[in-house]
Amino acid sequence: MVATVAEVEIPATEFALSQSFSSLSELACEIERVVAHDDDRLMPFVWVSGDEHTREEVETTLEDDSSVESIELLADLEDEWLYQMEWIDQIETLVQIIVTEDGTILAAMGDGRDWNLRIIFPDREGLSRTYEYCEKNGLSLDILNIYQLEDGRKGRFGLTDDQQDTLTLAYDAGYYQVPRNATADDLADELDISHQAVSERLRRGHGSLVKNALILGQGADDPDKK
Repeated sequence: MVATVAEVEIPATEFALSQSFSSLSELACEIERVVAHDDDRLMPFVWVSGDEHTREEVETTLEDDSSVESIELLADLEDEWLYQMEWIDQIETLVQIIVTEDGTILAAMGDGRDWNLRIIFPDREGLSRTYEYCEKNGLSLDILNIYQLEDGRKGRFGLTDDQQDTLTLAYDAGYYQVPRNATADDLADELDISHQAVSERLRRGHGSLVKNALILGQGADDPDKK
């Protein structure tokens, strides 16, 4: 049995907080952690931000949302707030993942268009059953990327072998130190490739790291990677 991680996308209209997203156009949410209360309730910790909205507007909107049973403010950072919420509606997909398949939400972000989640399942079959469940119940689950933990971190961050080797060498050689202890030419000599090839590997590798580590919901499979 090999643990499987999947990046998936769910329309905001089929998930929690859809009413809040409709009411507040600038609202954005990031799930910090999810606790399964029982088989029809979840208690997530959610970071909420809204550039043009006050905390009072946000809380009033959340309290009126049919998917929210209750909210509790845990942290106020002026421009974003951490709440523990209790969700009771429009969460069939998440309940299926967490309660039925023993899945864990590693990261999740939502806005008015969709929710993007990175989930770990105990095995590949759990992901398959979740997908089949969504299809059977008329729920939209778009799988953006899949990798197994045995693939290592490079699978998680969408790096090719060449990109990982070059980034690791660059770090070990002091390329990222200030001032630099190594140049791109030094890396090229060590790898026996051209300066241009090193620059391209670093650029594409940096792009993959940012996309897959910081910007959730964009799959790592890119035919242009080299």
